[in-house]
Amino acid sequence: QAQLAESGGGAYPPGGSLTLSCEAKLITVEGSDMSGWRPAPGKRRELVATIRATGDPVYGRAAKGRVRISGKDRERMVYLQMTGLRSEDTGVYQCITGAYWGQGTQVTVSS
Repeated sequence: QAQLAESGGGAYPPGGSLTLSCEAKLITVEGSDMSGWRPAPGKRRELVATIRATGDPVYGRAAKGRVRISGKDRERMVYLQMTGLRSEDTGVYQCITGAYWGQGTQVTVSS
């Protein structure tokens, strides 16, 4: 079954770091952007980062400067690394490519 599978969520302390992974299973990702989104106050969700089909990253405002996105096309994997975690980073992080949305992985930042 074609799907996006996120992993790496969990409980993290403020100031900590994490790496989230997104695996595209039975989905052709070549030529497509892959993005990570999360809930946002007052909005449905906000962009964390996108890795374009060209390999170029685009970062959303919320975590800019604290996030790095990278990908491995052959492995159909995308990685989202975040540092300096804050309580407002708490939420379900979803991976999206084309018409596919992952179920999401829960990140909780709390002391």
